[in-house]
Amino acid sequence: MLVHWIVNWLINALALWLVAQIIPGMQIRSYGTALIGTVVIGLVDLTLGPILSFIAFPITFLTLGLFRLVINAVLLKLASMFTPGFRIEGFLAALLGSLVLAIVTSVLHSVAWATL
Repeated sequence: MLVHWIVNWLINALALWLVAQIIPGMQIRSYGTALIGTVVIGLVDLTLGPILSFIAFPITFLTLGLFRLVINAVLLKLASMFTPGFRIEGFLAALLGSLVLAIVTSVLHSVAWATL
């Protein structure tokens, strides 16, 4: 159980670091910063995610769930504000970053758990 959690954390941090290399406007100082950023993203998503999702439910429903991308971008931008060495310049970088982060994380998890 603990090993599974640690592997997930390392994979998520790697995904965050890779996305920062791909998306202009996203900057991460080091892999250590990505490890901390992953924890902060998790905490922000755990605390504020449900509140924002509840408040934005009507517009999320009307957009068939696409507004969830905006919520994820806001949460990612917020997490970057609380993490030293992790910066996102502008909302578009946060939006693209959250979308690419979801894709990269899914791919890395699929590869990692298929080989383990």
